[in-house]
Amino acid sequence: QVQLVESGGGLVQPGGSLRLSCAASGFAFSIHDMSWYRQAPGKERELVARITSPGGSTNYADSVKGRFTISRDNAKNMVSLQMNSLKPEDTAVYYCYAQHRFVSAGHYWGQGTQVTVSS
Repeated sequence: QVQLVESGGGLVQPGGSLRLSCAASGFAFSIHDMSWYRQAPGKERELVARITSPGGSTNYADSVKGRFTISRDNAKNMVSLQMNSLKPEDTAVYYCYAQHRFVSAGHYWGQGTQVTVSS
C-alpha cells in the first residue's frame, strides 16, 4: 500500500522557520523524483521544490530560492523541506509528491500539511 505522510506543519511568525517531513512507503522511493507542492485558498497548486532520483539535483520556485532547502534520505525513505525566513505569502497546504523517474503513471500525492505564517 503506497503512503506519503507529511508532518511538521503548524503556525509560525513571519521570519521564523519550519521543517516539513514526508515519510514514504509501499514503493521504490529511491527511483522516484520527490517534490513539495503547495496550494493556498483560491490559488493553483504550485511546485515549491524538487529533488531528483537518487538525489543529485534540486530546483526551486523563484519565490523560495535562498530560503527553502529540499533534501532526501533514501535509506529512510524520507524527504524534507527546511523553510527559513518565512513570509505570510508562504501560507498554504504543503503536499509531498513522488514521480517515478521513467514511468509517467507512477506518481503519488501525500495528504498535505497546513503551514500558516502569521503574527
